[in-house]
Amino acid sequence: MSAGPSVEDTLRGIQVIDADTHIIEPYDLWTARMPTSRWGDNVPHVVWDEGMQREVWVTGDQLLRPATSAAYAGYDKPPPQTPRRWSEVKPEVYEAEQRLELMTRYGIHAAVLYPNVPGFGAGKFTNVAGRDGELALELFRVYNDYLIEYCSTDPARYIPVMAVPFWDVDLSIAEMRRSAANGHRGIIFSQQPDLYGCPPLGDRHWDPIWAAAQEIGLPVNFHTGSGDETAKLLPPEAGSHANYAAVCGTIFMGNARAISSMIGAGVCHRFPDLQIISVESGVSWIPFLLQSLDWMWKESAVTVEHPEYDLLPSDYFRRQMYACFWFEDGPTLDAAIQYLGDDRILYETDFPHPTSMSPGPSSTALPAKEFIARSLSHLSQTTLQRILHDNAATLYKIP
Repeated sequence: MSAGPSVEDTLRGIQVIDADTHIIEPYDLWTARMPTSRWGDNVPHVVWDEGMQREVWVTGDQLLRPATSAAYAGYDKPPPQTPRRWSEVKPEVYEAEQRLELMTRYGIHAAVLYPNVPGFGAGKFTNVAGRDGELALELFRVYNDYLIEYCSTDPARYIPVMAVPFWDVDLSIAEMRRSAANGHRGIIFSQQPDLYGCPPLGDRHWDPIWAAAQEIGLPVNFHTGSGDETAKLLPPEAGSHANYAAVCGTIFMGNARAISSMIGAGVCHRFPDLQIISVESGVSWIPFLLQSLDWMWKESAVTVEHPEYDLLPSDYFRRQMYACFWFEDGPTLDAAIQYLGDDRILYETDFPHPTSMSPGPSSTALPAKEFIARSLSHLSQTTLQRILHDNAATLYKIP
């Protein structure tokens, strides 16, 4: 039996860009850069939670998130069990130089970096704004500046995307311009800003932000989990592991809301050069979503109501939207590539989350280069080049 193509034969010099990874924020990220004499315990910091039996991020009396639950890569137990203390996290997960070495071993050239503590759409800091808007704005600035500091370890391999204070449109645009000048390559945004006391995603309230992103050339990134994070599908007696797996499956497809909103509300029509990415969503379900939108678009006579809409939803997607995949393979992935086009798809690993392609003693995942050789080697060299490198390089302006 043939051993199949080698990694070298499959990649043939392609520099793989990982379009979705996460930074593990150091415990002193904000306390070392903000005057606690002014804001006291409202500066995000880490404490031990006796009830949860783990270290957690807090601001004042508000829990932000468990401190090390996202730092899963290499952990020896299956999720939802995750490291409880910083001492249980492997240095290659958080230390910039060691992480680069791990990326090289896994076959990753460059990585786009997303947050954990602010939330995947920065909504947790928007909650802080309800108490102190000036404090919340400073939290965003400090985070964005720290990300540039982290990426300075190797600016060719670490790609920063900024968080924005979306409770205030003018402040958001100012931060977009400031952080773009510092080197940020995109913005993250919430799927459901209405959960944080703001207008819904499709509201024209947001048009100045989309206009600024289009003008500056910043892609808008909707990361899954940037909306409702309280979903519970199964009764407790089903068990924590089954609950975790079931909820993750639905979270991955949560960006159906963002895709439908941005197309249906005319954002794609009004801002034809705006680039939009569905991050950590997978791709195999998106053809069904687009076919259903196309069907109902016509059945509901949308173009009678909006004669200015000159494209079908699937065409708007193919013009200016992208989606990321990581573990998918086989016929469903192939069908998605054929339907969406290989210029609409990005590869990611979700490092170092529990859902990532980050092998550990309890994981069935393969390092990226081995997964690519095993599951993607049948794709043409042109398609591999686009999915693994070119699409992300164009979006994020990677030399």
